Amino acid sequence: MLEDRRLAVLRAIVEDYVATHEPVGSKALVDRHNLGVSPATIRNDMAALEDEGYITHPHTSAGRVPTDRGYRLFVDQISHVKPMSAAERKAIERFLGDAVDLDDVMARTVRLLAQLTQQVALVQYPSLQRSSVRHVELIAVSETRAMLVVIMDTGRVEQRVIECAEPLSEDVLGDLRAKLNAAVANKPFAFVPDALQDLDQTFAPEDRNLVQAVMSAVLEAVTERLEERVVLGGTAHLARYQQSFPMAIQPVLEALEEQVVLLRLLGELSIESPVTVRIGQETEVQGLESTSVVTAGYGRSDKPVASLGIVGPTHMDYPGTMSAVHAVAQYVSKILNGQ
Repeated sequence: MLEDRRLAVLRAIVEDYVATHEPVGSKALVDRHNLGVSPATIRNDMAALEDEGYITHPHTSAGRVPTDRGYRLFVDQISHVKPMSAAERKAIERFLGDAVDLDDVMARTVRLLAQLTQQVALVQYPSLQRSSVRHVELIAVSETRAMLVVIMDTGRVEQRVIECAEPLSEDVLGDLRAKLNAAVANKPFAFVPDALQDLDQTFAPEDRNLVQAVMSAVLEAVTERLEERVVLGGTAHLARYQQSFPMAIQPVLEALEEQVVLLRLLGELSIESPVTVRIGQETEVQGLESTSVVTAGYGRSDKPVASLGIVGPTHMDYPGTMSAVHAVAQYVSKILNGQ
């Protein structure tokens, strides 16, 4: 672990390089930061930081730039994610609160993240495999047709139309609706088949065809496995950072076109840390070696259902980006939990 003074020098170099995109020299550190030591001491600290692989100097420039290892240490020293201002929180809440359905929530979230961070935003749709049933509704839409609506805890809604050979009884529908909710409400999808087992045996024989048809529709809704989806936005922001990519921006764009790559970037969901940061080679994705990925899970605090985040150059504003990603994930969670 570096001593506190050298950590302060590294922090100052990272902050200045992120702000200016120019190599940082000892004179600039003296002029811009109150480090409390002489320029000679700062030069010695910079030399030591370079020897240990935390900074480097490009070409023949006298200034230094952080390495991936330096960014990693800088990020690891961020003890907590700083809260956004009251005005920023209110703007996020108002923008996302106007969404009319899950697709609108996802579209608004990716636009908001891209705008807040000026980076490429990624939002993963809630995973059906991590979902639970919140409520089941059963409505007669004609004399022989019923509409089944299964509402998930992720905000997803599945609808099925059920055709019946006999006229529907409102009493039977009401009884079936109550028993369905008693059996499956708040149950993870994996437990729904067992919860519905023998439900039809609690009804009169003449009503069992309807009950079995509804049970089949519920099972279809919760066992359907749609391809995982990731919404991408803000790729135009990469044009502002073309000089940040050693080779060319093309490999970055090509990598971001692949859904499987996007899903890998969003990574494993974690409840231990509110925000995950992967820097440079840590992304383990060819073409994205010069980028960083900041992600957060959303859903319930003890049960993330999907992730969202951003991709940008390694010299990003990590504290600000982490704050924005964390705040947006919290608001998406509130919306999907009906809060």
